[in-house]
Amino acid sequence: MCGIAGVIGSGGSARPLIEALTHRGPDGVRVEEADGRSLAHARLSIIDLEGGWQPLHAAGSTVIGNGEIYNYVELARDFQLGGKLSTGSDFEPLLHLYAQEGEAAFDRLRGMYAFCLIGADGRVWLARDPFGIKPLYLLEQDGAVAFASEPRAFLAAGLVGAELSEDRARELLAFNYTLTDQTIFQGVRRLAPGEIVEIVDGKIVPRRRRAAISKGAKPGAEADEKALIARLDAVLEDSVRVHQRSDVPYGLFLSGGIDSATIATLMARLNERPVTAFTCGFEAPGARDERAQAERVARALDLDWRETSFGEEDFWRILPQIAWAHDDPTADYATLPTYKLAEAAKGTLTVVLTGEGGDELFAGYGRYRRALRPAWLGGRAAEPRAEAAVVARWRDQAAAPKGLSPLQAAQHADIATWLPNDLLLKLDRCLMAHGLEGRTPFLDPEVAAFAFPLPDRFKVRGRYGKWLLRKWLEGACPAADPWGRKKGFTVPVDAWIAPRAAEIAERVARIEAVRRVRSPEAVRAAFASEGGERWPLLFFAIWALIHLDGASPHEALTAAAGTI
Repeated sequence: MCGIAGVIGSGGSARPLIEALTHRGPDGVRVEEADGRSLAHARLSIIDLEGGWQPLHAAGSTVIGNGEIYNYVELARDFQLGGKLSTGSDFEPLLHLYAQEGEAAFDRLRGMYAFCLIGADGRVWLARDPFGIKPLYLLEQDGAVAFASEPRAFLAAGLVGAELSEDRARELLAFNYTLTDQTIFQGVRRLAPGEIVEIVDGKIVPRRRRAAISKGAKPGAEADEKALIARLDAVLEDSVRVHQRSDVPYGLFLSGGIDSATIATLMARLNERPVTAFTCGFEAPGARDERAQAERVARALDLDWRETSFGEEDFWRILPQIAWAHDDPTADYATLPTYKLAEAAKGTLTVVLTGEGGDELFAGYGRYRRALRPAWLGGRAAEPRAEAAVVARWRDQAAAPKGLSPLQAAQHADIATWLPNDLLLKLDRCLMAHGLEGRTPFLDPEVAAFAFPLPDRFKVRGRYGKWLLRKWLEGACPAADPWGRKKGFTVPVDAWIAPRAAEIAERVARIEAVRRVRSPEAVRAAFASEGGERWPLLFFAIWALIHLDGASPHEALTAAAGTI
C-alpha cells in the first residue's frame, strides 16, 4: 500500500504531488525525474522491506504501483523468473511478464492495484484493478497527463482549482457517494475499475476495461450442495492465504456479521498463532453493538481479540478528520467506526483483512431479495430512490450485461457503483490515514468466478441471503450464528446531531457549497426531522469547508456545528 503520483509529458514534476500523499507512505518518498516523465512513490513497506522500493526497474521497464499483486509468487514460478528477479517485490514479476507479453500481462494479475508502467517499448500504461479496490485519479493539462492516488495532490500542487461539480454534490446527498468517472472536483477524473489506458503524446487513450465479473457469467446450473460447499471452502481458503502474504504484522477487523466471521475462521485455520482482531462497538442508547457476538466468535477461534468503543465524543472528534481524509467524498456513516478501528489498530497491525464484498458476491442485502419478489408481494427494483436525473445517471453506470438473472443484475449494479465509490473508497481512505493497508479476500477474481455464477437458490432462499456462505459457516464456525436474524448496520448519528440540530441547520444553510445544491429552507427542513439528509448535509458542509474553502478540520467543524 502506497501513494503514487506522476507527470507524463512536457514539463512538470511529481514532487509537489507526492508531498500531499505522504500519509499513504510513511516509510519514505522517492522521486525519479527523466525526459518527459516524473514519477514519485510514497511507501508503506509490506513486502520485501529492504528491496521493494519504487520506482522499480527490470527487463528495461519501470513501474510505480499502489497495492499488492498477490499471485507474484505463482507468476515467478510459472514463468520461471527466479533467476531474473533482483528483488522480492510483488511488482517485479509484472515487468518481466510485460517484456514477454506486453499489455496481455495485465490480465494475469490477481490483486488490488493501481500502477503506471513504462515499458522498454516506450509505451506508458495506467491500470487499475477490476473491482476498483485501489484508487487512481487523472488530470489532462497542457500536453501532459498527471496522475495521483488522491485528488488532493492536484490541488496541493496548484494544477487545478477546487471547483465544485454540482451534479456530483447532488449525487453525494442522494446516495452518500458520487457516480461515474468524473469526481466532485471539476476537471479531475477517476480511472475506472479495471480500466487500462495508454498515454500517447501527452493524452489519455482508453484501451479497454478488465471486468470484475465475466460478461458470460450466466446463472449456473443446479449443482450438488455438498460439492459446492467443498469448492467454496477451497476457494475462500486459497484467497485468504494469498491475502495474508506480508512481511509485516497482519490481522482483521471483526464485526458480528457473516463476512468478517468467514475471514476470521479461515485466518484462524491458516495461522499457528492467535490472529489479532479488532471490533468496534457504540456507546449510545439503542445503538447496535456487535461486540458480544464478535467476542463469541473470537473465543471460539482463539483470536487475540481487541475491542474499542465509539461514543458521542468520538463522533465530533473524528467527523472533521474523516471529511479531511475523504477528499473524494463518501458520506457513508460506516466511515466513522472504520476510522476508529484503524486508529485503534495502528501500532499493532500494518495489514488488515476485512469482509467487504461478501454481500455483493453472495447476495446478502435485503434489496436483492426484494428484487426477486413480484410487485404484489412487495417486490421492487434494487435501485436507489432520488430525483429522476440522478437516478438516470445511476442506471447508466449500473447497467448489467445481457443474460444475467434479475438477482445477478442487482449484484452487478452494486459492484459497478456502490462498491468502488463508497465501500472501497471508505476502506482506502480511513486506513491510509493511519498508515494501514486494507485487504479484501472476497474481492478476488477466483472468488468472484465461483460466487457470481452460482444458481440463485444458493444465494437467496426464503428470508436468507448468502445462503451457501451461511451453510459453510454453519459447519466451519457455529459460534458465528450464521442463521441468526440479520440486523441492519446503523451508526447513531441522529442521536448525536439531534440536540444541536437547529443551530447546525442555520450554520450549514449559510455555507456556499451547500447553498448551490440545497435551499436554506430545505436544509432547515432536513435538520428538523430525524434521518434523511441530516448526516450527509453535515458531512458535506464540513467537507466543502476543508476541500473547497481551505479550512482546517477544526475550523470546519466549528463553522458548521459551533463549538463542541
